[in-house]
Order: sequence, then C-alpha cells, then structure tokens
Amino acid sequence: MSKKKQMPHAGTPAVTALDRAGVRHTLHPYEHDPSSTLGYGLEAAAAIGADPACVLKTLMARVDGHLVVAVVPVTGSLDLKALAHAVGAKKATMADPADAERATGYVVGGISPLGQRHPHSTVIDESTREHETVYVSGGRRGLDIGLSPTDLAHLTNAVVAPIARSDTSS
Repeated sequence: MSKKKQMPHAGTPAVTALDRAGVRHTLHPYEHDPSSTLGYGLEAAAAIGADPACVLKTLMARVDGHLVVAVVPVTGSLDLKALAHAVGAKKATMADPADAERATGYVVGGISPLGQRHPHSTVIDESTREHETVYVSGGRRGLDIGLSPTDLAHLTNAVVAPIARSDTSS
C-alpha cells in the first residue's frame, strides 16, 4: 500500500481555520533544522527570508490561573506584567510547555495562535500594527503563515496591547 504524499500544510488546524474563514494568507514551508541554535522564530525568519520583526512567536502564560496566549515578535520577549495588565489580571507566569501543548494541540516550536484545540484569551503585541504582513506558526515546525495583523487579531478575538519588550543584545 503506498502512502499519499501530503502537502506541507495538510492537516494543520491553523491553515484549516484560515481557509474556512476565507482569510487571505500565504504559506511558507521550510526545512526545520533541529540543530539550529537560532530558536524556532529566528530560524523561521531566516528560512523564509522575512524581517524578524514581522515574525511572531506564540507563547502560553498562566494569568491568574488561566491559560492565555501571548503573541510577540521573535526579536523581543514577553513582558509578563504587561500581559497581566492587558487582561485585567494581577499576575502572569509562563505556562509549562506540556500544558501549552495539551491546551493548543500543537508542539512547542509549532504552536500557532490559530486553530487551537480550545479557544483561549489572546493578546497580540501592538507592534504588529506597524506591518502589512506578519508571520505566525502554521501549526507545525517548518511552516509559517503570512497574514495581515488585523486578520490575525480578528480570528483570535485578541486584545492588542503593548506586551513585548525589545531584546537589546548587540
């Protein structure tokens, strides 16, 4: 019995969610290198030839006991106090990676803000508004999706707020 070769996006809930919503997007598959020292987001930016400021990472935090999705540029880091403030809470801590994987249905390094197993409150950093197109994980390592930040915020019912800190390591 022969196996049917799948498209790079076959089966990803993130792509399915975009297709169902009729949202314009582009797919950017690349060969994920497990030995890369760049980190998932910077590796993706380099592989797809995108400005790293436009490539976003999806993080999960526990905010007053509830899981919240935070989406920030790969060039920066998440400000946990700002995230808590953005959702009217007191305290935020990073979620355990295993909890993030269970809650989203994705693996770390491939967690997309789109098409998650269970809907979560989502906060997107306000810097995304500066770009015509942003790139998020397509639901697996080695696939990014380009779309407008407005569509991303709309599809995730996100709050847009200043939740990122710039990493100034030069």
